[in-house]
Amino acid sequence: MINREDMLELTRRMTPARTCFSRIAGAYMDRDGFEDGTFNTHFLKLPAGEQKKNLELAKTIPFAKTNEELKEYEFASGAERKNSMWPILMSVREQGLKDDGLMSLLYELIAEKYHADSDYAIFVFYGSYDVPVKGTDREWMEGSEEVYDFIICAVAPLAGEYEPGRPEFGFLFPAFSDRSADTDRIDIFHAASQRPQTELIGRILGRA
Repeated sequence: MINREDMLELTRRMTPARTCFSRIAGAYMDRDGFEDGTFNTHFLKLPAGEQKKNLELAKTIPFAKTNEELKEYEFASGAERKNSMWPILMSVREQGLKDDGLMSLLYELIAEKYHADSDYAIFVFYGSYDVPVKGTDREWMEGSEEVYDFIICAVAPLAGEYEPGRPEFGFLFPAFSDRSADTDRIDIFHAASQRPQTELIGRILGRA
């Protein structure tokens, strides 16, 4: 189960003044899953208006209804894990989105199983959160417990030319559990229960 307070703690660092994101990459896809353009840039090089718009897009994932729209899943274990998206997600995170070849592979793997009714966008954000120490009285203390490096992916139908609407699917990796990174798990956002993306979820987890 996802702790709502953990997610709210993350979103507090997703504002223009306190953004935790250092990079953003993405692809525009047609409804059949073919690329129609990509981008990859430093987040803080975006104009202020674009930063704000993209922060709202990214926040949709952790700010979603906890344990309803946003649920925690465990990757397949043992030999089955190699069939999951865990290896590429770990590599994308380690590279901080800077490897365009890895990013194209990620878009391709998502598009293979994502069922779309229209053209859509895949946006990926890389962030780092210096997790502050919380005392036994739940007050913040000086220092940090760890640096939580993470990626957020948001998949959204295009509301205009190269303009993503509200995300319908996405994920936070690794899961932020007990205020710490859990690389064996992933938090998956799924808004459209009437159009379940079960194949994509299975591909992500290695249970396809």
